[in-house]
Amino acid sequence: MDPLNQKKQSDLEDELRTHLEMAMHDRIDRGESPEQARLSARREFGNAALIEHVTRDQWAWIGVENFLQDLRYGARMLRKNPGFALIAVLTLALGIGANTAIFSLVNGILLRPLPYAHPEQLVSITGTYPQGGITTLREQMRTVDVAAYVEGYEFNLTGLGEPVRLTGTPVSAELFSVLGAQPKLGRTFHTGEDLPGQNAFVILSDSLWQREFHSDPGVIGRVISLEGVPCQIIGVMPPDFRFPSTKSDVWVPLDIDSRNTPSYWAGDFMPVIGRLRPGATFQQASAEITLLQPRVAKMFPWPMPDAWNAGVSVVSLQTGLVSDVRSRLLILLAAVALVLLIACANVANLTLSRASVRAKEIAIRTSLGAARHRIVRQLLTESVLMAAAGGALGLALSATGLTLLKSALPAGTPRLADVAIDWRVLLFTAALVIFTGIVSGIAPAFQTSRTELTESLKSGSRGSTSSGARRLRTALVVSELALAVLLVSAAGLLIRSLWALSHVDPGFHPDNVLTARVTPNESFCNDPGRCFSFYRDLVNQARSLPGVDAAAFISTLPLGGRVHKRSVDVEGRPPDAAEPAPLLWLNSVSPGYFGAMRIPILRGREFTEADTTGNPPVVLLSSETARHMWPSQDSIGKHVRFVGQKDWRTVVGVVADVRGQDLRQNVPDFMQGAFYVPYGPGATLENGTVPAAMTLVIRSTAGDRLEQPLRALVASLNPEAPVTEVRSMHSVVTTAADAPRSVTSLFAAFAGLALVLGVIGIYGVIAFFVGQRTREIGIRLALGAQRSDVLRLVLKEGLSLTLLGIVTGLAAAFGLTRFLTSLLYGVSPTDPLDFAAVAALFTIVALAACYIPARRAMRIDPITALRYE
Repeated sequence: MDPLNQKKQSDLEDELRTHLEMAMHDRIDRGESPEQARLSARREFGNAALIEHVTRDQWAWIGVENFLQDLRYGARMLRKNPGFALIAVLTLALGIGANTAIFSLVNGILLRPLPYAHPEQLVSITGTYPQGGITTLREQMRTVDVAAYVEGYEFNLTGLGEPVRLTGTPVSAELFSVLGAQPKLGRTFHTGEDLPGQNAFVILSDSLWQREFHSDPGVIGRVISLEGVPCQIIGVMPPDFRFPSTKSDVWVPLDIDSRNTPSYWAGDFMPVIGRLRPGATFQQASAEITLLQPRVAKMFPWPMPDAWNAGVSVVSLQTGLVSDVRSRLLILLAAVALVLLIACANVANLTLSRASVRAKEIAIRTSLGAARHRIVRQLLTESVLMAAAGGALGLALSATGLTLLKSALPAGTPRLADVAIDWRVLLFTAALVIFTGIVSGIAPAFQTSRTELTESLKSGSRGSTSSGARRLRTALVVSELALAVLLVSAAGLLIRSLWALSHVDPGFHPDNVLTARVTPNESFCNDPGRCFSFYRDLVNQARSLPGVDAAAFISTLPLGGRVHKRSVDVEGRPPDAAEPAPLLWLNSVSPGYFGAMRIPILRGREFTEADTTGNPPVVLLSSETARHMWPSQDSIGKHVRFVGQKDWRTVVGVVADVRGQDLRQNVPDFMQGAFYVPYGPGATLENGTVPAAMTLVIRSTAGDRLEQPLRALVASLNPEAPVTEVRSMHSVVTTAADAPRSVTSLFAAFAGLALVLGVIGIYGVIAFFVGQRTREIGIRLALGAQRSDVLRLVLKEGLSLTLLGIVTGLAAAFGLTRFLTSLLYGVSPTDPLDFAAVAALFTIVALAACYIPARRAMRIDPITALRYE
């Protein structure tokens, strides 16, 4: 206590003493004896200690001093009960650590501002547009400066030794200025450098600059070969520039050529971003794009479907970049928050158990003048102190957990590189500590502060428990179980969904299939005959490698993340705005592909070598596509053709549907099916070229042992053709389930933790129940009750709580698991089998948790119990 408050304390004691003496002398003057006068004066004056306490609370800085005093006292109490403190701290550390780790993901991906100038002005247009649409928006939008980009492009970097396959992003010339991104070296693109003949430039990422150019500052102005085309390096971006993802090694200008109609209007449909112009708002930009959308649609050389970009709007760029993962992260955050609430309820139950032993202490403090709010504050301080210790440990655990989380999430998760523990996470953890301390301690503190003085002082060392405390403990454990049931139900649905995904028929047999992507330069295939000859020689020689049973190639490997598309005319069905030409997934394959992948031919025949000449042109349809085009007819002998071409292609076969997009669906939602053409003169893409990059598919039991012979074979045929993505088809299928697997595994971990905490909670309540009723149980046994009767008594108590928790939890799960619909496959969000299994699981584990204290109750010695105090 500081000197000023010490003097105040002394003055206060003197004043109180003076008042008592004056009252006593007054009574002596009225004829009372000194002893009687002293007792009467004290009785009339009231609780002097309480008056002193209330008066001290009004002094300056006394609150801080009392708080420090509470901390010291709380620390001493926790040191006196190390077992209780350790369990409580560990329980809270698990809950706080898990929440901190998940919030770090949410913060880095959803909340942290984008690392660009004035990120609040950056927008994303929710639709996608081809080059013609981009040009129109760039010229006509008045509220937004527009830019566009294309993900998923790859380039060969040659001339520096062994060819290197790079991931590149073609961008409009304004992209860097729109983002406000400055280069580390050199410059970015100027306006007009995305037009034909003016776009032979390239910008390097910092990682590529270090890796392939050894951080040479003189790299600016140097000419390198990308896809056999000379490009001048004009800039190097800083390390923190990772747009649109960390995969981007280079940025090249788009080739916006209005003279090339197929590429201009039917090429890549690109995401559009922009920056609000001064004074413009999101609402104004959304209104403008809504008005422009019909105008852009009418500019296409062919009818566009009415649904194209329907409901297009403008959102923040940050929202647009992370829209695919937002719901998953928020669901995980909600799940881990439930785990924390369960942990709080568990600690609250532990605190209530301890409070029954501390009842005499609280009663003595009350009788000595401690106000109820002072006792509540002391108990809450102890609770927050435990939470702070749990928070410190949880923060340490979260650092390790975050590393594991980042490795468990798919590598393509947007902004994953921005995830780290920063000041926002530390502030969140601090707030969480205070919240946790209050939530886990408030109910026990108020309950404990309502101590009955007489009963508590008479109870001795064994403590006492009021009916209110018992009801509170019951409510807490029921709440724990209900939350745990909710989490386990959700985890069960996700596990069943993942099981269904992992057992879905992909349409092919992945076992003993090795794949390798072969990527000659685009310029190499400017002479299509040379490209055809290269792949024909490659597949023929690959078939002669030791252990190879079959070999073929395809332009877009199923589940490989790449798509080629073509719009087709269907014979007898002229397109219109209501039913435009179907957009199909184009697969260019070599003869023998379906046999190598074990894809069944349902009707008709497979391609032959004669079909690769393109005369006559033929095509194979997937089963789903054939049904869509000719619902009640046999598709064999029917005809389709690429939009803009004259020659019809004859359907010579129908093959089984293949999961090309992902394990959930065959093709993206914006496509109407898939078809196959023989790799040859007729296998042209939308820009009129033939695919240069192909994936070799080899069926063999030799596995990875084929990698080196295969690389040597490709190098002997074309030294400038890199071989990448050498992996088994089984690995491809497994990788396709990475996103649902990561969410499911995290949910399962949280649900498992919730289940354990719930079981601990029910065990603690029943053990406390047995301890409090030891005397009663002894009397029952002394009066002739059987051990089995005691077992039923205890199990009945535990099962009643468990069943109430299960019913409450299942009711909550029935309403809340609907939010998981987008994450589920092959299972209903209200699946009765899942709910029944969860109810059975909790009943079994609750019985197991109750059985241990029940056995202890059965072994109670009546004589010992009757002496129990």
